[in-house]
Amino acid sequence: MAQTQTKCDHTDQIKEVKPSSDTCQECVAEGTHPVQLRLCLVCGHVGCCDSSVGRHARKHYEATRHPIIESFKSAPAGGTEWRYCYIDQEYL
Repeated sequence: MAQTQTKCDHTDQIKEVKPSSDTCQECVAEGTHPVQLRLCLVCGHVGCCDSSVGRHARKHYEATRHPIIESFKSAPAGGTEWRYCYIDQEYL
């Protein structure tokens, strides 16, 4: 995926990651369903989006401060490819 010019200084934290799961394991544990999934590009954690009940991708960021996520295509609702920095609140 080509990256666009941004003001984000956190892209140096992006790594080649292996997704931790094919779904949000926190949602599974809680008995809820993700709307869409997000992949942490620092450690590979898969969490649900902010439109989901649990907002587990954001909670992962708040707990770890891993700033960059990417859309995750295994999401039940599908979706487009993009990256986002929580710190800068900017799409990359």
